[in-house]
Amino acid sequence: MSKHHITTTINGDEVDFLCETSQTLLDVLRDELRLTGTKEGCATGDCGACSVTLDGVLVCSCLVLGVEAGGKKIETIEGMADGDKLHPLQRKFVEHVALQCGICTPGLLVAARSLLAKNPDPTEEEVRFGLAGNLCRCTGYQNVVEAVLDAAAEMRGA
Repeated sequence: MSKHHITTTINGDEVDFLCETSQTLLDVLRDELRLTGTKEGCATGDCGACSVTLDGVLVCSCLVLGVEAGGKKIETIEGMADGDKLHPLQRKFVEHVALQCGICTPGLLVAARSLLAKNPDPTEEEVRFGLAGNLCRCTGYQNVVEAVLDAAAEMRGA
């Protein structure tokens, strides 16, 4: 199989990589670029563990082909913190104990960031709806929702 040369932007940095036509964006991120924060949970788009944003749209990277990333802007969990300074969502997840095993956490954080970018003052129902594509078997979601609402308030300066 021949590989395709792809140029894209990941977390603000221009990135070049080679991938086969059949490789998913998730496989490229993890196996070719060693960005292992994005997790594979189901490989069918049902769990949200592999959530990233692609040109500002929340997607399951297991359902996007790596070749489709050419010329796009991708944001992953690795781009959330600013060096050692955690993003408010990351900090609030820790403060609210909104994580346990950690498999779903990167996807939940990326989905929450995407939600707050579009709606900086969501209701509890809107947070639950915005995170509905992300499955977690450990937390029961209440602490996750509270963390997102608390981060939203902090980010608004409330």
